[in-house]
Amino acid sequence: MSHACVDVYQGAVAALVPYFVAERSYGYAAASGLVLAASLLSSVVQPLFGLLTDRRRMPWLLPLSALAAGAGVGLAGVFGPYAVTLAVVALSGAGVAAYHPEAARVARAAAGGSHTAMGWFSLGGNLGFAAAPLLVAGVLAVGGLAASPLLAVPAALGAVLCAVVVRRTPVETASVRGGERSAVAADDWRSFARLSGAIVCRSVVFVGLSAFVALYARERTGGGQGAGTAALFVLYAGGAVGTVAGGRLAARFGRTAVVRWSYALTVPAVAGVVLVPGPALYVFVALTSAGLYVPFSLHITLGQDYLPGRPGTASGVTLGLAVSVGGLAGPLIGAAADAWSLQAALAPLIALPAAGWLLLRTLHEPAAATAPRAGRPGKFRNARDLDVTRRLRNNSRTSHSP
Repeated sequence: MSHACVDVYQGAVAALVPYFVAERSYGYAAASGLVLAASLLSSVVQPLFGLLTDRRRMPWLLPLSALAAGAGVGLAGVFGPYAVTLAVVALSGAGVAAYHPEAARVARAAAGGSHTAMGWFSLGGNLGFAAAPLLVAGVLAVGGLAASPLLAVPAALGAVLCAVVVRRTPVETASVRGGERSAVAADDWRSFARLSGAIVCRSVVFVGLSAFVALYARERTGGGQGAGTAALFVLYAGGAVGTVAGGRLAARFGRTAVVRWSYALTVPAVAGVVLVPGPALYVFVALTSAGLYVPFSLHITLGQDYLPGRPGTASGVTLGLAVSVGGLAGPLIGAAADAWSLQAALAPLIALPAAGWLLLRTLHEPAAATAPRAGRPGKFRNARDLDVTRRLRNNSRTSHSP
């Protein structure tokens, strides 16, 4: 739930652009500068926060980052000067960046290593992102940009939820952290790099379709604005199902197998989106959405297990830096569409899931790190702790028997 509250602000800045253009007469370059400031800062800074949280646990960063994300967007409509607006939007991006690495680590611990539970955690973020346009439209439709402080309400709720989680999650001492790092397996940077490369391929496909599938659906179906909106809705709605399904499938078939098959099946799905005309386009949009979202939460846990000594860094890269490449590729797709056609610009997206599959083809399943389950002091955190305790009791009884 807190992930949903925070990720609202990943989609809110783009949703504010029409209001900045209408009320402040921003040009397209100025408006896109705000979006770029929020998205790039959020994505690029995330690995830095990951490095920081690997050195020192900072659960208090969760409520603080949620408040920062909401305050930045809430203040965006209050100040007139462009430089100030740019600064507060950047503050929101920094808050989003600070939240994700630590949140992914705490969520994994609270989930006890469950892939299904991590799927629900990822779903929260997807729902928050998708709800951002509705929230912005509902708040600003009445009061305009002057009502933007009301957009900070989800951040306040998210901060409260984070504070509850922080109180229930044991804080580890520096000595325990050092002992954990020496006990875990060595970091597998080669496998992590290949995983990140596949995530980059997935990011370019998703961002490219998110930006242009509405326009493309209108062209291919001959429909109006409703046809484009329906295609975008299908792309996002499929993610709600795919994210949760990914965790359940991984629990049965293994993470790397599910991720590989997802990338492989996405190739014909994207080809259908690009090449098939008429209403059948929506079927392929739904299949593409499933293929892109099924491995989403699995990317996070795989990255953490490939870098067991640096879970914050792994989360920051898989959720941040690797994902930002898709945003950088968006203008290139737009330029290609202007030069040739939208179909020609989207055609290269067919090859990217195949490239991702090649990177993942021989990727091995990492040994999953035992994630401590959040709970009260004095309670058994996992089955291993309980088993060790039983052995000690049995040994004690044997040694004291007459």
